[in-house]
Amino acid sequence: MLDIIEQLEEKRQEAHQGGGQRRIDVQHSKGKLTARERLDVLLDTDSFEEYDLYKTHRCTDFGMEEQQIAGDGVVTGWGTINGRPVYVFSQDFTVFGGSLSETHAEKICKVMDLAVQNGVPLIGLNDSGGARIQEGVASLGGYAEVFWRNVQASGVVPQISVIMGPCAGGAVYSPAMTDFIFMVKDTSYMFVTGPDVVKTVTNEIVTAEELGGASTHTKKSSVADGAFENDVEALLEVRRMYDFLPLSNREKPPIRGTVDPIDRLEKSLDTLIPDSPNQPYDMHEVIAKIADEGEFFEIQKDFAGNILCGFIRLNGATVGVVANQPMVLAGCLDIDSAKKSARFVRFCDAFNIAILTLVDVPGFLPGTAQEFGGIIKHGAKLLFAYAEATVPKVTVITRKAYGGAYDVMASKHIRADVNYAWPTAEIAVMGAKGATEILYRSELGDPEKIARRTKDYEDRFANPFVAAQRGFIDEVIMPHSTRRRVARAFELLKTKQVTGPSKKHDNIPL
Repeated sequence: MLDIIEQLEEKRQEAHQGGGQRRIDVQHSKGKLTARERLDVLLDTDSFEEYDLYKTHRCTDFGMEEQQIAGDGVVTGWGTINGRPVYVFSQDFTVFGGSLSETHAEKICKVMDLAVQNGVPLIGLNDSGGARIQEGVASLGGYAEVFWRNVQASGVVPQISVIMGPCAGGAVYSPAMTDFIFMVKDTSYMFVTGPDVVKTVTNEIVTAEELGGASTHTKKSSVADGAFENDVEALLEVRRMYDFLPLSNREKPPIRGTVDPIDRLEKSLDTLIPDSPNQPYDMHEVIAKIADEGEFFEIQKDFAGNILCGFIRLNGATVGVVANQPMVLAGCLDIDSAKKSARFVRFCDAFNIAILTLVDVPGFLPGTAQEFGGIIKHGAKLLFAYAEATVPKVTVITRKAYGGAYDVMASKHIRADVNYAWPTAEIAVMGAKGATEILYRSELGDPEKIARRTKDYEDRFANPFVAAQRGFIDEVIMPHSTRRRVARAFELLKTKQVTGPSKKHDNIPL
């Protein structure tokens, strides 16, 4: 018996070495952790339960039968993050460059099936050279099996991808169908075709970092939701975000204890809005002063800065925040901000996360670039997402809410539950100056008369009271009481139930 136990321990140690010490040293020399070291950082200590440790590939072509390495380039199983379960897979670049074989895919598919079956999130740590060429179509079939499961799991359990090395070709489409993608600066990249192919086909000369590095995908393409300095920081931030999420669509988000009083007043908010309507202020300050302990986990902070998306807690409960940012493009809605926020709203709705919308929007960004780029259809995505969402929705208008953008930003008309406004709110079809120039075009030659008309328009419409008189605003609240009023509203809405018309699925304007 002892001999058998000793043999088991030897096999386990050998499997844990992956591609061997030399390849592990190369991995470390690039500033990267190994697959198992990453799981040690991501998961609670001693919580990892591994599956298929001894599984190997079945390929007999190109001499592959002589290269059998236990685990076949991916570590799979489950563990806990702050005591809550999670299924994981971590690709091992020291084994065949982390390339995906038929059996490698089978290991990933097993934990994906279990995640859906048991209602537990899935986190994938990607570090792979792509499909294993020696296996040909069997490898491609393995990718397709993973893709299909990504779609089945979508909206059922949260799926998080962390790109921690190369991710190229067909491999990128699995992360692309997950809920969140995070990258590591300088050591990770994603692209469908690499720099060599690009040069051959289009004559463009570009580096892997320029083509698909973290900076590219967080600032330009919006493929990634965030980028971090190194493996450890990335994994610790994923742990932090995980605490905001429910285990599945069958559960409510977790409640975390807080010592931050729910009736905390923030007098500084009473003087936050500048006297000049054209002067910006930082919406981050409003979010921080509403949130428990001021904590805000921002999503896609380097992309479409004119809108902010992320998670806070209110009275310990997770709340998704969508907020116009006057510091960037005056908070206008444009193509990028509409796509960014629409996807975030849909994620929150899929996983029972209440949505707080903070509004300061002068309208949609004008210009040929926006119209030619399809702002009509892209703007409709955000409108569609809000109108479709059945989770509790609370809206606070802090300053401007003009035109169609007022409607889009979780207005009462698209079924937000509670709509508040600060006394500084201006709810109108457009700004006073533009409205006056249209209404009194014949008087444009008389500046004094136009100035009076503008002042009259401001007095009548540049406030929240006309909307409040019609019931479009539930209450005009003092800014300093925002945290208490919003938290109480969400508390009441916990039992909200909405039943929509029967349908197979909707057809969001993609």
